[in-house]
Amino acid sequence: MNRDIFDAAESQRTWSDNRDELRNALASLGYPTEFADEIAKYIGSPKGIQRMTWYVNYVRPEKTELIVDEMLAIKSEIDAWRERKESLQANAAYNMILNCGLDDED
Repeated sequence: MNRDIFDAAESQRTWSDNRDELRNALASLGYPTEFADEIAKYIGSPKGIQRMTWYVNYVRPEKTELIVDEMLAIKSEIDAWRERKESLQANAAYNMILNCGLDDED
């Protein structure tokens, strides 16, 4: 149980650190921290937030629309990855049932 609490705290710290990096990157372009907070919340993944930060730091987009487009693209890729992962897990479970049956007695 203590390990779960530690993992949750570490995950939250990672998420916050990545959000703060995004805040700094967007602030360097003149955007308010609330904009970064909304982007981080929408993306919802520390690695996705890191990708967004990389984009802002290296592309340095001049229009808000470009930032929002990249945010939507990152979120779409994350959602597609999660769907593929869930599909693979469901397929593995289905194959296990086909191969072993539903009978728990042995």
